[in-house]
Amino acid sequence: MKRRNFIKQTIATSTLTSLGGLGLDVLTSPSVKKVTILHTNDVHSHIDPFGPNDGRNANKGGVARRASLIAAIRKENPNTLLLDAGDIFQGTPYFNYYGGELEFKLMSMLKYDAATIGNHDFDNGIEGLYKQLPHAKFEFLSANYDFKNTILNGHVSPYQIFTLDGMKIGVFGLGIELVGLVDKRMFKETVYLDPIEITQDMTRLLKDDKKCDLIICLSHLGYEYKNFPKKVSDLTIAKRTKDIDLIIGGHTHTFLPKPTIEKNSENKTVLVNQVGAYGLYLGKIDFYLEYGKGPTSQSTTILV
Repeated sequence: MKRRNFIKQTIATSTLTSLGGLGLDVLTSPSVKKVTILHTNDVHSHIDPFGPNDGRNANKGGVARRASLIAAIRKENPNTLLLDAGDIFQGTPYFNYYGGELEFKLMSMLKYDAATIGNHDFDNGIEGLYKQLPHAKFEFLSANYDFKNTILNGHVSPYQIFTLDGMKIGVFGLGIELVGLVDKRMFKETVYLDPIEITQDMTRLLKDDKKCDLIICLSHLGYEYKNFPKKVSDLTIAKRTKDIDLIIGGHTHTFLPKPTIEKNSENKTVLVNQVGAYGLYLGKIDFYLEYGKGPTSQSTTILV
């Protein structure tokens, strides 16, 4: 009962704090539509909660708790997308034993809508990833991995468009450079394409051609590299491109209690978010969309 009350209180607090600078008339106006984006990253095969003797993470996390939160939020707003920013595999014996089957089956039960591919998702080789795809009832998105000479050709899409209550949400994926990070034998002939150029192509397609109301980048590039300024990160993508509303990141296990607000190449706002690792937190961002106006957003991070 305490756990159930905690979930209700967390969601209530989230809703109240999300009002921020928005007037109450925004929420009651029939012309304003609300889209909720839930997201995880770098779960690394953590199925169970952390043990009672784990220190700061004792009894936290776990798929069952995440499922309860997701179900409650979807009940509150059916216009909800659930996304993952990669590194689904590797980190517990579940992966060593089942090879990713359990992770994909559970994500499918939680009704994830899409995920991008992280470097550790190649840990059983590209064949191992391909073998588990039938267990994933959601799309894998990667625009800057060219798989045409590999077994994954035709099984990974650059983007997907979701329509919720008449609103079009375009989501595309970006992956990190695998050379020097992953053994070449694991990813075979996968070709890495420049993420900035690909992003420019994707946003042009989704914004101009497909007329999306909201554009989300699912990235496994990493949040920021202060000591390696030439390395492309989520903040680089945010600053040097346009028309992205939200970048959901992974790879660097960066915990952000709230999204970073950046300015893009046209000096417009981009949100960049990442929620640590191991399924300890669930990111939640509410977008309020009104015809003829740019989206307004409010966010919270929920402890699982």
